[in-house]
Amino acid sequence: MNQQVCVVVGVGEGNGAALARAFHREGVTLALLARGTAFITSLAAELDNARAYACDVTDAAAVRDAFARIRSELGEPSSVVYNAGAGVWGDIESIDPEAFENAWRVNAYGALLVSQQVIPAMKAAGSGTIVFIGATASRRGGPRTAAFAPAKAAQRSLAESMARSLWPHGIHVALIAVDAIVDMPRTRRSMPDKPDSFFLRPDDMAASAVWLSKQPRSAWTFEIDVRPFGEKW
Repeated sequence: MNQQVCVVVGVGEGNGAALARAFHREGVTLALLARGTAFITSLAAELDNARAYACDVTDAAAVRDAFARIRSELGEPSSVVYNAGAGVWGDIESIDPEAFENAWRVNAYGALLVSQQVIPAMKAAGSGTIVFIGATASRRGGPRTAAFAPAKAAQRSLAESMARSLWPHGIHVALIAVDAIVDMPRTRRSMPDKPDSFFLRPDDMAASAVWLSKQPRSAWTFEIDVRPFGEKW
């Protein structure tokens, strides 16, 4: 059987790196995508069967070129984890229109571009997995999420439309709605008074993505929420 190829889109030092390491432990070949290559090149060097690809998901030509290289060098992707995101904060009176547009382009438009690159081969194979890393902001607009919430809502609606369309073809589309502050050095520095239990550990979130990718077809899940046990919701 051909080696499975997993593409992780939006690989940084938090959730993206955790997702890459989690799927690496599953024995797949990895394509790591990010706008800049310094971090993903270093991470790829740590992992067997991993390659780094520069890609701006808001640029249709860049997405097309990146996936052409992946297909040529690694083969057709059997799974994609879309972790690219733009967290833009502000209320409706203060949010910059360009920032609003960019949030949508990263969270929703890029998700569309990436998905269209892998769906044809997945349909032909009768199998595949596409997991989106979303947010509970997709279901509720807070005062300071005038850009972030609409962008994540668009992403969630796209994912749901894809799931209804693609599940019958054997392609498992799922979404992880994150409701937490991710445990990273910068968030620890900005919230030094918060206990360990306050933060979402990236490795634990990544384990949920792997679980989704391994679900049997008779019991697929579309959406799960992940949050620390003490989170108020």
